[in-house]
Amino acid sequence: MSGPKKRKVDSECRVFNKEWTTKYFFTEVRSKAVCLICHETTTKASYLLAFKLAKTSKPFSKGEFLKECMVETADILCPESKNKFEKISLSRRTVTRRVELIDEDLASKLNKKVESFTLYSLALDESNDIKDNAQLLIFIRGINDSFEITEEFLAMESLKGTTWGEDLYYSVSAVMERHKLPWRALANVTTDGSPNLTGRNVGLLKRIQDKVKEDNPEQEVIFLHCIIHQEALCKSVLQLNHVVKPVVKVANYIRARGLQHRQFIKFLEETDADHQDLLYHSNVRWLSLGKVCQRVWELKQEIISFLELLEKGDDFPELSDTDWLCDLAFAVDILTHMNELNMKLQGKDQFVHEMYTNVRAFKTKQALFSKQMSNKSFTHFPTLATLKEAPQHVKKYTKSLDDLYGEFCRRFSDFGKIDKSLHLVSCPFTQDPETAPQELQLELIDLQCDTVLKEKFNSLKLDEFYASLSTDKFPNIRKMAQRMLVLFGSTYVCEQTFSVMNTNKAPHRSQLSDEHLRIATTKLTPDFDALAKKGDQQHCSH
Repeated sequence: MSGPKKRKVDSECRVFNKEWTTKYFFTEVRSKAVCLICHETTTKASYLLAFKLAKTSKPFSKGEFLKECMVETADILCPESKNKFEKISLSRRTVTRRVELIDEDLASKLNKKVESFTLYSLALDESNDIKDNAQLLIFIRGINDSFEITEEFLAMESLKGTTWGEDLYYSVSAVMERHKLPWRALANVTTDGSPNLTGRNVGLLKRIQDKVKEDNPEQEVIFLHCIIHQEALCKSVLQLNHVVKPVVKVANYIRARGLQHRQFIKFLEETDADHQDLLYHSNVRWLSLGKVCQRVWELKQEIISFLELLEKGDDFPELSDTDWLCDLAFAVDILTHMNELNMKLQGKDQFVHEMYTNVRAFKTKQALFSKQMSNKSFTHFPTLATLKEAPQHVKKYTKSLDDLYGEFCRRFSDFGKIDKSLHLVSCPFTQDPETAPQELQLELIDLQCDTVLKEKFNSLKLDEFYASLSTDKFPNIRKMAQRMLVLFGSTYVCEQTFSVMNTNKAPHRSQLSDEHLRIATTKLTPDFDALAKKGDQQHCSH
């Protein structure tokens, strides 16, 4: 006896009825009825996880591993929902496609914001990626009438062939045209200071200046050299190479060899040293230099003893040289002060006036250091103060401090040119109206005589305060505030992005492309609901 016949859908002429979409929220996928609500939910989850992978610069292939973990976890915690996790598509190909659509969504959001900018600034940094290809990174910082500030990755241009000022200018012009950025609204360009960017006659900035003047002779673009980069360059005037080289040499000598490094750590444990290891220094991580010098200083006796055990003491004679040890102590103290300044400059969401205030404060400290040093007072140089030979070297160290002060004055001259404007915007109630620009004087008097506005100034953030000012009563003060608040003080965002880029382009991460940098650096949030609704079909097999 034959078994029961299977019912065939085709023979029964059953087809998906389009009315079911509006009536029951079902759609047809691969000849199967799929719940639209469930489909959109799993698609949204797929987009969200793809965004997280790109945001943290993880390889897209990790999506499959992530899904595997979620499914196994669901099987333990909520087995009734396991099938929902299984339907989330996270294959490498799907994640790549999701990321591309998210990038388009973010670019669209940025373009809409660009349309409302009254002024904007650009941060430019040209460098080579891990494959030695020249890249120009461009970030934008814009402000609208409501004083809403947007700072986002704008573009990365691959530079083929030469990287002269002309090449960079054409790349920047193309990006501005692509994003419909008007030259008339350009307030500031901040660079890392490389010659092809800042050259007086043929550099990028000279060409930008010529273009702006051609369109509007009265327009003034503020050109700045990255404040963090400037601070780092000031170190060179201290002439500490004779200190740095032996320090780096001994630190890297001990750490570079695995067995030796382990023996040194064990030696420190046996001698009850204050620290358990030496720090490693590379030329790229210049900020670590001060910390390395300090660690070598604090472990100098242990290092000397350890090198003697290895019969390598003669390779590092500086560690027994009292004059060199004095210079090391001076280096430890001054680099500690400079590293503290650098960390302040790297703080997030700072306006230029806040960054420059830290620089001016450090210059004042330098003047104090120099005066005290000349009087053989080591109040702010505690490491140097521990050495009885220190007074013999005060003349040399005083000169180094004076040279450092002069270098700060020279390198930060571009910020000095706008110091009065920065002060006016940051402290409008202490500004003397007579010394203010003529078009601001009457508005400034009205502002300073308004007790309600003074209370607002003390209680609101600076951008919120200026946003609250009447456009009819204070039009010029608002314009000045917008111009100062939109400035880029540094190209630190570019340098951070280059770090992300080189991680993304590492050999084991070749599938990540340049366009994904936007997601890794963005402050914007994608519209996941909209993306899920128009997203491509889920493939449950992934």
